[in-house]
Amino acid sequence: MLYIGVDLGTSAVKLLLMDGAGHIEKIVSKEYPIYFPHPGWSEQNPEDWFAQTMDGLKELLSECDKSQVAGISFGGQMHGLVILDEKDQVIRPALLWNDGRTYEECDYLNNVIGKEKLSEYTANISFTGFTAPKILWVKNKEPENFAKIKKIMLPKDYIAYKLSGVHCTDVSDASGMLIFDVKNRCWSKEMMEICGITEEQLAKVYESYEAVGNVLPEIAEELGIPKTVKVVAGAGDNAAAAVGTGTVGDGRCNISLGTSGTIFISSEKFGVDKYNALHAFAHADGHYHLMGCMLSAASCNKWWMDEIIGTKDYAAEQKAIEKLGENHVFFLPYLMGERSPHNNPNARGTFIGMTMDTTRADMTQAVLEGVAFALRDSLEVAKSLGIHIERTKICGGGAKSPLWRKMIANIMNLKVDMIESEEGPALGGAMLAAVACGEYKNVEEAAEKLVKVTGTVEPDPELAAKYEEKYQQFKQIYPACKPLFEIIK
Repeated sequence: MLYIGVDLGTSAVKLLLMDGAGHIEKIVSKEYPIYFPHPGWSEQNPEDWFAQTMDGLKELLSECDKSQVAGISFGGQMHGLVILDEKDQVIRPALLWNDGRTYEECDYLNNVIGKEKLSEYTANISFTGFTAPKILWVKNKEPENFAKIKKIMLPKDYIAYKLSGVHCTDVSDASGMLIFDVKNRCWSKEMMEICGITEEQLAKVYESYEAVGNVLPEIAEELGIPKTVKVVAGAGDNAAAAVGTGTVGDGRCNISLGTSGTIFISSEKFGVDKYNALHAFAHADGHYHLMGCMLSAASCNKWWMDEIIGTKDYAAEQKAIEKLGENHVFFLPYLMGERSPHNNPNARGTFIGMTMDTTRADMTQAVLEGVAFALRDSLEVAKSLGIHIERTKICGGGAKSPLWRKMIANIMNLKVDMIESEEGPALGGAMLAAVACGEYKNVEEAAEKLVKVTGTVEPDPELAAKYEEKYQQFKQIYPACKPLFEIIK
């Protein structure tokens, strides 16, 4: 049988076709625009997502035996706010995960409602990108739109609804809304009351590997697939990527170097750090995970290369970098503010340590190292909970760089495993579809059989020691700059 994984990303939707043995038959990508109506705002039109998904599905299935398609599932950008009216029409453009307009609403949630109560209700505190403050923003700033809301959805779930007719979400994606009781895997009555919404306005919650229904007859006809094709709940992009990299079960780790950067630690037990520096979410495998998320990772390198240096030859720039662990230039990678572990939308990208002999290569090196150092900040929080990690998988566009992988291994002092298929959330979505259709008995079995490690970067003790010294310097820079970020806006 054949299974489809749909990764609804920030810049494009990526669609993957996989057979039951895990062989990837075809991959298709379709782009759509992103809008920045005001500084710090970030929006997309959900109709664009669906149009490009349908075009992508037609291209994906054009050369296969369509009668063999059994299931379709999703990974997708988290935290976005999609609001529908009584006719299930989109009311306004979706507010995305990297939208920073909800500063006042976050301040209200964290400091008036209180972080302790938020953590009690949802296992998390408020971040500007989360969905609950976005709902409050619409309530406060666009009351006429708030009054029209019949359904509140997340980005990938809008696609699932358009394909199945079911208003659904999954536990991992719902965990990032700040309306979900993560420990008990249900909507929080207290948070619904705080946001002024009802449970009827929220989607039904499923485990990531559960089918929500079948494709609508008109969708089946348009795509030429059986009406029995299951639409499966899927997962938020990071949980789906974790499935795709085999980061399921207890004590596994994955680092993602995408537009944003994450360190993802799977756990069979529910747990929260006392400062809520890491997100405590439900996982797609039926258990839980901790996640540190930085808003700008590979996008820092793209910004530096494309906008500042003015080159597309990333590899050539990295070739000039020779002396690891000896750079005197540091970079704070907070180009979009920062989430984990600082939770500061006012944080900004910062270079420090330049002298007259600083080179272009030093600056490039600082950008790559800055991202790795910032990921280490979240790893240190996990360590403080008694979590012991010795190795990690790695995925995302930035993971294709051997130099960056070497930096990650030595800055974090972890063994870094590369995997055969670098398809992240799209592959995870296809695997969840396969589990829902009975191809595998559970997510762990699918990961064990389908995810293959192709190589490992081992930390070098001497280099790791040099980077340990540099990290101790790096972690003092943000506290020193923090007061300035409140002034420089």
